[in-house]
Amino acid sequence: MNADSSIQLSQLPSSRSPRAVAAEVAKVFAYHYPAGHARKVSRNFSYTKRLFVGKIPGYRSCNTEYHNLAHTIDATLACARLVDGYNLTAAPLPERVVLNLLRAALLHDTGYIQEEWDREGTGAKYTAVHVERSVQFLEKNRGDLGISKSDVPAIANIIRCTGLSVDLDSIPFTVPEEKVAGCILGTADLLGQMSDRAYLEKLLFLYYEFKEAGIGGFDTEFDLIRKTIDFYEMTRKRMTDAYLNVSIYAQHHFKKRFGVDRNLYMECIERHIDYLGKIIEDDTTNFRHKLKRGEWVHTYAQRLNG
Repeated sequence: MNADSSIQLSQLPSSRSPRAVAAEVAKVFAYHYPAGHARKVSRNFSYTKRLFVGKIPGYRSCNTEYHNLAHTIDATLACARLVDGYNLTAAPLPERVVLNLLRAALLHDTGYIQEEWDREGTGAKYTAVHVERSVQFLEKNRGDLGISKSDVPAIANIIRCTGLSVDLDSIPFTVPEEKVAGCILGTADLLGQMSDRAYLEKLLFLYYEFKEAGIGGFDTEFDLIRKTIDFYEMTRKRMTDAYLNVSIYAQHHFKKRFGVDRNLYMECIERHIDYLGKIIEDDTTNFRHKLKRGEWVHTYAQRLNG
């Protein structure tokens, strides 16, 4: 494919069209594995979508606006892209490992979903324990998800890799490739959220999720905005070290499939961080006036308190 140096991540399939993302994940999967086997992921994709919109009996719809369906979809697509890039440059990951990885991506934030009886607050109150709650959701609903009992431990191990403080050496991976899959999901989780076009605006949602969860260190919305630069440095180090630098495989994917020899995820994230630095330095106006994507930026706090 001829290179198009002007292409941006936002021009490619994204969470704005869940159906397009599901098709893209199946397409990328079929580059390396039997296309028909992607139906297993499609089933989980449909289930996850219905769960987040409140169509699964016994569960409320997702009410966390940062860790929502859009984020889950973006993280799953990032996983597929990283797998493709990895397989283009190394011995391909076993199909079963990849299927379990994609299932883990779709389920990794189900821990934010409240059960029907749980009417107090939002799912944000589970922030500190959402990873293990996601594993519990997997264990409880594996039958409806079409997941065999033998695959549950592997999927659980991969989900646990999304915990930002978890030591991956403490996770009992069954095969080395499973750890690679965990690193891919941990990286995709970060790439998916931080490359979102409205990432800076959505930090306001994250602030209120942290506030409900009782997570300290952020006294105001602007405090979280300001500390996000430090968070980026921390996550970049985690991606490089703990997550085995698998983020580089995104560039191999974009080069092969779109003719773009660039890591579009990292480019997008670095633009966000550069702009964030300018917001922090400019004290002439309220920082909200410099967040352009989404009118809800100016009304979210009022809606919460109203």
